[in-house]
Amino acid sequence: MPQFPEPIWKQNLDLPSYSSLSEDHQSEVVVVGGGISGITTAYLLAKEGLQVTLLEAGKVLNGTTGHTTAKITAQHDVIYDRLISHFGLERAHQYYRSNEYAGKFIRDLIKEHDIHCNYEHHDAYLYANTDQGVTKLDQEAEAYQKLEINGELVDHLPFNVPHKKALVMRNQAHFHPVKYLAALLKEMDTLGVKVFENTTATDIEENNGDNKAIVATSNGHKVKADYVACCTHFPFFDGLGFYFTRMMADRSYVLAVKTKDEFPSGMYLSVDETSRSYRSILQDGEKIVLLGGESHQTGQGIPTHQHYEALLKEAKKSLNLDKVLYRWSAQDLITLDKVPFIGKLTHKHDHIFVATGYKKWGMTTGTLAALIIRDYVLGKENEFADLYTPQRFQADPSDIKQFVKENADVAKHFVSGKLEKPSKHPRSLEKDEGCAVTVNGERCGAYRDQKGELHIVDTTCTHLGCETEWNSGDRTWDCPCHGSRFSYDGEVVEGPAIKPLKRVELQ
Repeated sequence: MPQFPEPIWKQNLDLPSYSSLSEDHQSEVVVVGGGISGITTAYLLAKEGLQVTLLEAGKVLNGTTGHTTAKITAQHDVIYDRLISHFGLERAHQYYRSNEYAGKFIRDLIKEHDIHCNYEHHDAYLYANTDQGVTKLDQEAEAYQKLEINGELVDHLPFNVPHKKALVMRNQAHFHPVKYLAALLKEMDTLGVKVFENTTATDIEENNGDNKAIVATSNGHKVKADYVACCTHFPFFDGLGFYFTRMMADRSYVLAVKTKDEFPSGMYLSVDETSRSYRSILQDGEKIVLLGGESHQTGQGIPTHQHYEALLKEAKKSLNLDKVLYRWSAQDLITLDKVPFIGKLTHKHDHIFVATGYKKWGMTTGTLAALIIRDYVLGKENEFADLYTPQRFQADPSDIKQFVKENADVAKHFVSGKLEKPSKHPRSLEKDEGCAVTVNGERCGAYRDQKGELHIVDTTCTHLGCETEWNSGDRTWDCPCHGSRFSYDGEVVEGPAIKPLKRVELQ
């Protein structure tokens, strides 16, 4: 299987580099997470004159934000008909306005700081090629009318992909997310924000006598603060909020390709069961098309390299493919009602905030999270806070049924993984091959790298003990229960796990 460069957003950029936390530290606000919600939160609070510290487990801009398709849009698939049906018209309208508000904030900030990040206005399209999909679009179009959204049904798309009908939302946008956030990091430097990379936050100590929260890190140091914002994709601290039971981890895949034919402007997303996403970007003056899709629950389903193969087949069919330049995958967290969790960690936590569950729309909802958390810290009312509060519970029966099914799958994988005794032995692996193996009578995982070196780990996830599965597309061990991911030598790639897999020596 060929190796590919990092996601296209990282190419030819001189990104900032920061040291790790080397001693105990104190700050008014600690923001944990170096993606769009964390960086924007730190920037906003520093602008208000607060002393802010940002902690990132790896490198800033290297998580989900660095693996996005970077759409700045309020068109979040077919969501508005669903929102009206179980939240009501007013709440659905709030959802739309909040994402438009976040999009305007990004646009205004780009203008204010003259940020060169390939920001462009484009229409966003949902399209369908099945009768079921057309019905969804018709219902969503009615929701657009009720909410006075600037959009309409159209019969044709401006490129050659099979479709019967489409729904357009006018005047949306996309940009280069890493260029945008790199500019905010420079502004944060002038505002005195302390940024520490390779500093994994592992816990928060509460009720220590002075109403301060203490963030503990894996390197043994601590940061004391008045407020903590958990912007780590999956909350590193749960606080008995049981977030790992309230969200599903979903993986999807992207190919960045060069095409022989000119690709039109706009953003396109299918609503049929096999979903596909298209948009173009300019890279060094050359137009490149991002083709995404193949969504599935993390750690489950077919071998992951087959998802890239399916996208490659689609690119050859619909885009007159010239060549594949980059490929990557992304992980998204989805809440029961498809609306993010933004606000107080639990009703008992007035100084610890969380931002998570963006589904696939983190550019607007991650920005919105920063604006809401800023207002919480400053003691200001925010008109959208109640809609996104993690303490809500309002879902329709179909969502609850799906949620029960997903948690039943968790139990199934917990049990079946423990019982499995793979027949393969690590020494039999070819180069660039990984799979579950048996070592000393126990289930383990092994990968032989391109140089022929074996990497063997205990496949038991360090979160709650489910058995991880080999991800052949990304060469990682993925947990099918709550979405934790580990590198082939056991290091944490995605939470909620915070400890690496145990390494195993072959006797």
